[in-house]
Amino acid sequence: MPLLEVTGLNLFLRGSQGTVQALRHLSFKLERGSALGIIGESGCGKSLTVQTLMGLQPDNATATGSILWNGQELLGQSERQWQAMRGNRMAMVFQEPMTALNPVHSVGRQVAEPLVRHKGLDSASALKAATALLERVGIANASARAHDYPHQFSGGQRQRITIAMALACEPDVLIADEPTTALDVTVQQQILDLINDVVAERNMALILISHDLGVISQNVDDMLVMYGGQIVESGPTAAIFRHMTHPYTRGLMAARPRLDAPRQPSGKPYDLFTIPGTVPALAGLPRGCTFAGRCSFTQERCHEDKPPRISIPSFQPHEAEYSSLGVHQVRCLRPEAMRPGNTEAWQ
Repeated sequence: MPLLEVTGLNLFLRGSQGTVQALRHLSFKLERGSALGIIGESGCGKSLTVQTLMGLQPDNATATGSILWNGQELLGQSERQWQAMRGNRMAMVFQEPMTALNPVHSVGRQVAEPLVRHKGLDSASALKAATALLERVGIANASARAHDYPHQFSGGQRQRITIAMALACEPDVLIADEPTTALDVTVQQQILDLINDVVAERNMALILISHDLGVISQNVDDMLVMYGGQIVESGPTAAIFRHMTHPYTRGLMAARPRLDAPRQPSGKPYDLFTIPGTVPALAGLPRGCTFAGRCSFTQERCHEDKPPRISIPSFQPHEAEYSSLGVHQVRCLRPEAMRPGNTEAWQ
């Protein structure tokens, strides 16, 4: 039985202009000890997905479908039941640690709080355990620094503190929502190494959200590519990077800067590729394929017909052995445009 199994998850947001669908029929599984990456542009639904997994969707939202935790349905449970799970069985490392930490409480108190709430420890025992957690995540002189406040730490140190908070109750699933966005490259790698180390030593499952294909390629077993609140490509990470199939995934790869990219005769680099257009508002998404209009392969039917899920036989047998998703799949109405090596849309 998967640790976490999501089936047909939808999220509807009510607003002044009516109700819009923010998440569309999401389905995936997560096994203990596995790492799942979610990638896509800002506004594609990555953060809303994990917020819904933790019962933190906006007040004006309605979720349908199924989220099974060890076979137990989470959707529809009470807020008290959600509170018993958050920070205990599922925990999140947020993108901006300065807003995730309370500026008026010491960091030791904040790391200790989940231990008092979920484990029933007294204040002294919780602070002792919190100090050990701060040491584990690389905060030097943790016994003294546990009494300091968030503004007294650097950005990288604050992110380490939020990781310590998330690890306090030894959750089964750690969700990292773009945890390195505000950090420089060296600190980014340190934080990613730390997350991978603690996930491995505690046999946790990891959901890593990023807009960086490089981060995803090096840190997760499986990946979901999201656009317009929908999964447009999914499967083992190695399989997707060997044969990026959906035009949106190819566009993301083509937009990456490359040291070996060809240069103009003058020696200057060519302008970076950009995917045409912008992510439309939720109310303006096409009825059919959410990527219709921005895709070079768009036909009239793409705007109206919902694309089917197609299995791509591009992975090796050993990849299916460690993959929670099991198979490389893509949503598209034009499989002929997705043949291996067809990159004409992004030249």
